Amino acid sequence: MILFDHQFKQALPIIDKIEEAGFKAYFVGGSVRDTLLNKPINDVDIATSAKPNEIKGIFPKTIDVGIEHGTVMVLWKDASYEITTFRTESTYQDFRRPDTVEFVRSLKEDLKRRDFTINALAMNRDGEIIDYFNGQKDLENKLIKAVGIPEERFFEDALRMMRGVRFVSQLNFNMDSETEAAIQKNHPLLKKIAIERIQVEFVKLLLGSGRKQGLGLFIRTNLFYYCPGLKGSKKELEAFAKLECVIENRIVAWTLLIHHLKKTSDDVEPFLRAWKCSKKEINQVKLAMIALEHRLKDDFNRQVLYQVGLQIALDVETVMDCLGYPINFESVQMMYQELPIYSKHDLEVDGDDLQVVLNRKPGKWLGNLITEIETTILSGELANEKSVIVEWISNHYTKDA
Repeated sequence: MILFDHQFKQALPIIDKIEEAGFKAYFVGGSVRDTLLNKPINDVDIATSAKPNEIKGIFPKTIDVGIEHGTVMVLWKDASYEITTFRTESTYQDFRRPDTVEFVRSLKEDLKRRDFTINALAMNRDGEIIDYFNGQKDLENKLIKAVGIPEERFFEDALRMMRGVRFVSQLNFNMDSETEAAIQKNHPLLKKIAIERIQVEFVKLLLGSGRKQGLGLFIRTNLFYYCPGLKGSKKELEAFAKLECVIENRIVAWTLLIHHLKKTSDDVEPFLRAWKCSKKEINQVKLAMIALEHRLKDDFNRQVLYQVGLQIALDVETVMDCLGYPINFESVQMMYQELPIYSKHDLEVDGDDLQVVLNRKPGKWLGNLITEIETTILSGELANEKSVIVEWISNHYTKDA
């Protein structure tokens, strides 16, 4: 029945063409795991006994996306598939990349190097599951367990410690005690990993349905020591972990975390820059913190809604809900819809108009005046009509100043 899933069915010709050429090919990893859990899958990965140059000989359209590690992307009927050659890996001197990769013809050898048993599953073109490491049993028992010796897996790639904790949160599973002990022992290896990679796993952890369990493990194993701005915040993280609400998106996640860390809107930029967040995300979270600081004292008003926008305001209502405060999404939406303007572009006057009216050259005064006009319109003291605004300016400001 698994093969009736659209993603697998669509990819079957890839498997068939590889096998017609005399090689073995299997669906592997997360797509197999998620299908067994009745979860939707986004894409499928294929592992094969064929070497990269052999795959390139089978398919007319390919891209070398990671050919040194055995991965070739095959373009097929408006879709793309990553095909990776069975491989074993040597020592990992930097705890994130193998010194050498050796291509092999054995599926078992390939699966042996994967991180957790639930990810070391393969499926052939007939839907038969190949499971050398009891991954199906661990799925049934809702257990995250390293393949083989946990310490060896984490020495190969220290990010796997964060991935394990993330899977606990994402799948709402528990972690095998031996695997947890290995993370606890080797958590300092995380400092060898790029913050960008840690951030990806951390945000997924915060958005998981089992966040409480995952964060508890994250704290208990001391992984937080090597995450930006968290080392001295165990108690704050523990308080954050107690939240029962579902966290819907990254902005809500970062805002709740920053609030629990007792940081202010002024702290957002250095904190999230250390996490290598995008400039856009930093600006959004900063607006959310400004809105939250206001919202904790009072209801939203027009000025704040205009400054932060509707989506950020609704995210902050979600944050307030998580924190146990009364909320009203409808009133926020209604107040926003009733704003007389939504941005500077909605003003019936522009900078050129103001320069003409006051007969002044551009300068800092221009931005200040536009801000004052916005504020006065939002307060209801001034209509957004050109003639009315010009008259108001003429009465409040002198020309040639």
